[in-house]
Amino acid sequence: MNKKFNIITLGCRTNQYESQGYSDQLKSVGHSQTKENADLCIVNTCTVTESADKSSKAKIRELIRKNPDAKIMVTGCLVESSKEKREEIQSLGEQIEIVSNREKEKLVQVALPEEDLPEFEIKNFDAHTRAFVKVQDGCNSYCTYCIIPYVRGRSRSRKLDEILQEIKGLIANGYKEVVLTGINIGDFDGGDGSVRLSDLIREVDQLEGLQRIRVSSIDPDEVDHDLADAILNSKKTCPSMHVVLQSGSNVILKRMNRKYTKQMFIECVERLRSANPDFTFTTDVIVGFPGETESDFEDTMDLIKQVKFAKVHMFPYSPRPRTRAALYPDRIDPVLMKERKNKLLRFAEKMAFELREQFVGREMRVLLENTDGDMIAGHTENFLRVEVLKEGFRPNEMIDVELVENTPSGLKGRVLCHHK
Repeated sequence: MNKKFNIITLGCRTNQYESQGYSDQLKSVGHSQTKENADLCIVNTCTVTESADKSSKAKIRELIRKNPDAKIMVTGCLVESSKEKREEIQSLGEQIEIVSNREKEKLVQVALPEEDLPEFEIKNFDAHTRAFVKVQDGCNSYCTYCIIPYVRGRSRSRKLDEILQEIKGLIANGYKEVVLTGINIGDFDGGDGSVRLSDLIREVDQLEGLQRIRVSSIDPDEVDHDLADAILNSKKTCPSMHVVLQSGSNVILKRMNRKYTKQMFIECVERLRSANPDFTFTTDVIVGFPGETESDFEDTMDLIKQVKFAKVHMFPYSPRPRTRAALYPDRIDPVLMKERKNKLLRFAEKMAFELREQFVGREMRVLLENTDGDMIAGHTENFLRVEVLKEGFRPNEMIDVELVENTPSGLKGRVLCHHK
């Protein structure tokens, strides 16, 4: 009898990678994916904000309602956040079994002890044309707002050979682009301190058949000269990075226990853009951190204006249990926080529009990703979203386009050349 499974993933790219590992293991022993009436459901939770907590619990309840006879496996950061949260999850249903983050990669074996499962690694990345590859987990930074070191543990890295082998498998399955990801990827050391992130990038760059390498979220102080050299001078690395800002105010950055200043952030951007003017950046920003004054907020706005990010991921501050900032006074009024959030998002979108405007008239290569009606969209090497008429094109195909129009949702292109 064909067994069915359903996986719900919340939060970061690292969670997405791990959930893909579960999917590949389950499919290898004959299980198929479904939305309802599953035999096994997996929820990979997130706890980075209060909203993530609520979403995770809502998904568990929904799965129980739609799959009353299923075994429900719950893992991820929410189950690690506190004993109370763990007990609350367990109380949602008798069929729930909780697996800790430390045991995450053994989850399917725990759920199906009778099955002879393959090793935990990804072979595909379902519904994506770019594959996220986890190279590191955990964090040693202890930023005052962040619960991740408590729920993910200390920083630890995968071995270089293991990562390369996994990427070779993805290439063999047709993937043209990989994203190297982790909780704090700048800490990557190959598991024994023998290699650095720059070494990993140069090794991946040598793999035949791969066309694009992206580096996921990283702090500006970790982009040293050697890493910048690897990114700028490798053949397949994309001229775009997600460099974490959080705030443009040095006062707030210090209260957050971030390891850099806004000047260091700007230096990082200028180092990469001076070498390649097409280089673009995405970032994360927290609005409404305790004690954030109007002047601090304006510093963040000024930096967004200076950099012109391709995309800003904005998070209203959310106090997390066990973190130092949860005890800070001078909380920002929720109404003011919402005002700042909306103002920043509108402004960030305006700056992103101005950034894209510089590329109208240029010819660039696009990796196609998803369809919408008679259009298909993808991204340039420097992470600009481009939409073209579908005309028989499919996701995971490369096309050369002329960028002919800038719109609030991205650029529109005219196809010049098609690369299978």
